[in-house]
Amino acid sequence: MANVQKLLAELTDCDFKVMLEEKRPKSWLKSISAFANERGGGLIFGMADDKEVVGLVDIKRDIDIISKQIKEKITPLPTVDFRAYQTDEGKDILIVEVTAGDETPYFYSADGNLIAYVRVGSDSIPAPPNRLRQLVMRGMNLTADAMPTKYNVDDLTFTMLNATFKREKKLILTKNDYISFGLCAPDGMMTYAGLMFSDECPLLQSRVFCTRWDGLDKSGGVDDALDDKEFEGDIISQLLKSHDFIMMNSKVRWKKEPTRRINKPDYADRAIFEALANSLMHRAYDVIGSEVHVDMFDDRLEIYSPGGMADGTLIQERDIEAVPSTRRNPVIAEIFHRLDFIERRGSGLKKIRLETSYLHGYTEEHAPKFRSTPTEFHVVFRNVNYDLHGATGQVTGQVTGQVVDEDNRADFLVEFCESPRTRKEMQEFIGIASRDHFKNAFLIPLLDEGRLRMTIPDKPNSSKQKYVRA
Repeated sequence: MANVQKLLAELTDCDFKVMLEEKRPKSWLKSISAFANERGGGLIFGMADDKEVVGLVDIKRDIDIISKQIKEKITPLPTVDFRAYQTDEGKDILIVEVTAGDETPYFYSADGNLIAYVRVGSDSIPAPPNRLRQLVMRGMNLTADAMPTKYNVDDLTFTMLNATFKREKKLILTKNDYISFGLCAPDGMMTYAGLMFSDECPLLQSRVFCTRWDGLDKSGGVDDALDDKEFEGDIISQLLKSHDFIMMNSKVRWKKEPTRRINKPDYADRAIFEALANSLMHRAYDVIGSEVHVDMFDDRLEIYSPGGMADGTLIQERDIEAVPSTRRNPVIAEIFHRLDFIERRGSGLKKIRLETSYLHGYTEEHAPKFRSTPTEFHVVFRNVNYDLHGATGQVTGQVTGQVVDEDNRADFLVEFCESPRTRKEMQEFIGIASRDHFKNAFLIPLLDEGRLRMTIPDKPNSSKQKYVRA
């Protein structure tokens, strides 16, 4: 039995069958289809769900029947390995190991119908339409974002993409770069990823809806919503504007101590940015009529994206520390990585949790939660400045020093600039990580109002412009 237990531990997924149901082959053939379509797995015949060994009567005959049924009713033919074991008590067990296939989808065929099965938790279910399309593309060695379109690169503009590469990487993009990045084919025809990075992105489903709700749900509060925005166009703008929306609708409190000042933001900026980037990078763009949604409440922030885990598993049943990098949209993912928007090698979810854990006032109750279904992915952040146990639902009195929010941060910023300060120093002082948010919400208004002025650089050709109280 030692070898059997070792093999069970190595299987990515498995189903247990007390016996071979000859007259109901669909009951186990659908698992063969699902394993081949997903990450592989195994059927264990002669063992109950609680891993009690029951044993098979004629294991050689069972192998012949299973082989015949797979050849007749699973198409294309998957790679299957049969392993027979006998326990110390003399009971026979059969493990049918199925390898994850490259020729997806693998269909179960019966009564003139072809059904491709996928795994959802421990169940094998018919593939939903969008999942079936993904299996078809995988079998063709294509991904949704690499599919060709009818649009030509010369008919579109890429202002934000070009500006971002120039600013972040000092790189001037050419048509050859668009080809090498997978944004267009050598003949100039755009891929879906290329469309999503274009200024005029024509894909209606490529949008982000952001809402700051009044209260703890979508129905409570004096006003239903305190703020809402809809972002479309190129995917980089969607990412940056969604991030700015969250920063504008959250607060950074701080308190003074004898030797330092402690910032107390509601959410971890880097964790939020990572979650937003993942929602745009990993979402299923072939789900028409669905967009990424950002919903902010008094006590939490929720990010929803269409499409579950790319490998068909449920994130709540996975070990976050061991989730591999499976990219539904590798073209988008590669560009996001080049621009340092995301973590690589499947570390994004760990990064989200880690960055959140650094927040002042963080407890395990504030750990981000991840949940998925076959068609949805959700991330929930808890506001660390919200009293999770208070009856009034107000911020706790943990802040013993000066509390600073959007309404009075500008005044403190002006006082801080009694001596000349750089933009970076000013951002850090009031606890804002987003450069665009800081410029639009504080720096430009204060300059326009005449409360701040720019100074002449200390040294000739210096790029460190400073600002001082006017």
